Amino acid sequence: MVENAIRPIAIGKRNWLFAGSERAGRRAAAIQTLLGTARLNSLDPMQWLTSVLERLPTCPKNQIDSLLPFPNSTQL
Repeated sequence: MVENAIRPIAIGKRNWLFAGSERAGRRAAAIQTLLGTARLNSLDPMQWLTSVLERLPTCPKNQIDSLLPFPNSTQL
């Protein structure tokens, strides 16, 4: 089970070497962290991300934390 859990990280490591720049690598890491957090909180990452991208343009700045994939945020 452990080997299967870390396989995507090991495979992706080689691909992430070619992110284009350090800044792009940091962005990719942030996105992977958010998707991993969504999974850990029993959310479907694709559904969560789609929902966030739809709500983001109209979300007030003071409520941006409600878009994060944490248990106290709005559940899908």
